[in-house]
Amino acid sequence: GGMCHLDAGMAGRGLSEIGTKDLDCVVLENIGNLVCPAEFDTGASGNLTILSVPEGSDKPLKYPLMFQVCEAMVINKIDVLPYFDFDFDKVREYALMRNPDLQIFPVSAKTGEGFEALEAWLSRKILDWKKA
Repeated sequence: GGMCHLDAGMAGRGLSEIGTKDLDCVVLENIGNLVCPAEFDTGASGNLTILSVPEGSDKPLKYPLMFQVCEAMVINKIDVLPYFDFDFDKVREYALMRNPDLQIFPVSAKTGEGFEALEAWLSRKILDWKKA
């Protein structure tokens, strides 16, 4: 009760229980808002942040640490851009201010748009992790 994040010990115990011998990638969804998860090391090989259009374009300003520590940002629900006050150029600018190397992937889970680029990036990351 009261915990708003996962840490490396929790993640390690979970991975030990499920076993990872036959897995290429494990996705760990950390819990809480965009403040807590960024402050704790989960032991992950990489970090990705998911932001959705309805959340607004100011999140990189409100939660700078999250965008500093992640390698990629997925902007989901781009299919609803016409219905929200979301400035795609601003969110990109704000995020890149925090992390100039950040990879940004606009996607729509509804239409499938943008997932090819995200899949290619993730596949490259997995190959790199396997080589390490």
